[in-house]
Amino acid sequence: MTKLSIGIDRAGHISLSAQIYGSIRDAIESGQLASGARLPSWSDLAAQLGVSRGTVRAAYARLIDEQFAIGLGAAGTRVAARPLPARTGWSPEAPPLPELFSDFSTAPLAFQMGVPSQDAFPFKLWSRIQARAARRAAAAPVGYPDPRGEPDLRQEIASYLAVSRGLRCSPSQVFVTAGFSGALNLAIRGLQLEGRKAWMEDPGFPLTRTALALAGMTVAGVPVDVDGLDIDAGIRIAPGAVLAVVTPGQQAPLGMTMSLPRRISLLEWARHHEAWIVEDDYLGELQLRGRAAPALASLDQDGRVLHIGTFSKTISPALRLGFLVVPSDLARRFGDVAACLAPAPAASAQHAVTEFMHDGHYFRHLRRMKRLYAARQESLVRCLNELTSESIKVQAAAGMTVVTALPESVSDVDIALRARLFGLAPVPLSPWYTSNPGQRGLLLGVTNVNERTVASNCSRLLELILGHH
Repeated sequence: MTKLSIGIDRAGHISLSAQIYGSIRDAIESGQLASGARLPSWSDLAAQLGVSRGTVRAAYARLIDEQFAIGLGAAGTRVAARPLPARTGWSPEAPPLPELFSDFSTAPLAFQMGVPSQDAFPFKLWSRIQARAARRAAAAPVGYPDPRGEPDLRQEIASYLAVSRGLRCSPSQVFVTAGFSGALNLAIRGLQLEGRKAWMEDPGFPLTRTALALAGMTVAGVPVDVDGLDIDAGIRIAPGAVLAVVTPGQQAPLGMTMSLPRRISLLEWARHHEAWIVEDDYLGELQLRGRAAPALASLDQDGRVLHIGTFSKTISPALRLGFLVVPSDLARRFGDVAACLAPAPAASAQHAVTEFMHDGHYFRHLRRMKRLYAARQESLVRCLNELTSESIKVQAAAGMTVVTALPESVSDVDIALRARLFGLAPVPLSPWYTSNPGQRGLLLGVTNVNERTVASNCSRLLELILGHH
């Protein structure tokens, strides 16, 4: 059923039925109402507009007479098939952050980052769980849900963090958010950091840098080395910073784990400067080799670390489900902020994840995915090394990606754009750097690498690079 927005001028000189007719006709001619769209019934539209049924019936009769609509009796009234309207000067809408996202709601392409495996996810099990979750949400009392998130899910997240990330917290410290973006927004709002200075790893996630800038913060890129964020360099570059956003578990995008001395140094910096640390635990325990290091927040004795995690890379980014863990003395303030500005997403998605975790499916799924992704990463590295070309070199197997280096003369942004035409989705490395220009390279996701096509995809990528020289 199509929802119509029709304005009625009761003081005007045009009859009400003519106004209704004109609004619907304009919507059809502009393409807002597509061919075959079902119009509301006479009774529904009359009630919506506060007019008589006869007035709506007269408008519909005119639309049918002029072949804008078709009357189907008990099946209702539908928009007639018409030629698509011409769009003068129209061009496809560009996605936000095009260096990260080329399109939305599409199947993952080869080398695409940030998405889990399309072919290895337990869809049948997940479908059954989602159906039960939808029924539970539909049968829930009609009232406002807890803006901090469903209590059962917050309990499951707290238990998961204690086991897998060494982070002991109470459910009252856990806030369910709309993915990483929602958690970062809640952190900035709750800490009231708008307009202040922030450290960010260089290179680092472009979305984070953009989000901090949109919040009015001045972002300083702080270099990383084999031990992670260089705290001494941060103090030299931006001594007045009140926030550091870090990926200590597996640095995004280069993959190193922050060393224990650096973690202690960062915590001491936060304590001495009364600053805050946002830990982006973007891969959680998806360490493909060995055991993941405990969360930075597990070392925090002064209540200066806020921990962010999501289910985007472990279950699905379509859930738009993440979480933020705050120090216990901030829980009350963050609850108020969540209620007013950043409430938790729909309950049905939360119920599904709760069951998935509670029944042990989540841990089993993570174990399977770690083995699968490690094998796919090895396959991709082997294939790239067999190309034996100076034009593309493996720099690191980092997280769930392979980082490659390109010659300075090659534009990684241009290569990534050209690769889209061949169904490949590498991510350019240079936009991850605050300094301009940053290192040139490509980030190749391994989660959807296909053993049958990986060799041809690598060869195609090399052809694009050689053709760009």
